[in-house]
Amino acid sequence: MVTAATDLPAGAVLTTAGLATTELPAGAVPDGSATDPAALAGRVLAAPLRAGEPVTDVRLVGPGLTASLPAGQVAAPVRLADLAVAGLAGAGDRVDVLATAPGAARAEVVARAAPVLAAPQGDDGGLLVLAVDEATAATLAAAATTATLTLSLPGPP
Repeated sequence: MVTAATDLPAGAVLTTAGLATTELPAGAVPDGSATDPAALAGRVLAAPLRAGEPVTDVRLVGPGLTASLPAGQVAAPVRLADLAVAGLAGAGDRVDVLATAPGAARAEVVARAAPVLAAPQGDDGGLLVLAVDEATAATLAAAATTATLTLSLPGPP
């Protein structure tokens, strides 16, 4: 199976140099594992990997990332105004998305406790991918056209 050759951050574009192959007994290979590093070249990590961790479909941006979403949930891209704020969230975190309209005295919460599916790093323009219901995805899309988006990181429930 394919594993990370070195520690790789979320948002990393996979290359064959950053991947290795590891032999495991058939029963120990995780579902969704890849066997050919070349087949993963150019794919983007949705979450960080430590050296030696298997690269599986749920760690990649794309169909594997959304395959485990419950019915009625979608992956919604959200571009935040401040890159530094986007860097505070990682895959697996839950975030509240706040929208502030021009001239508004306060922000409005447009998504609450949304799980972060992917938080690419680097020159990504502050893009996060969140798991939300379809109505919230529509609200987020509308807010993105008229308001500044930021987020807060709620504490545990």
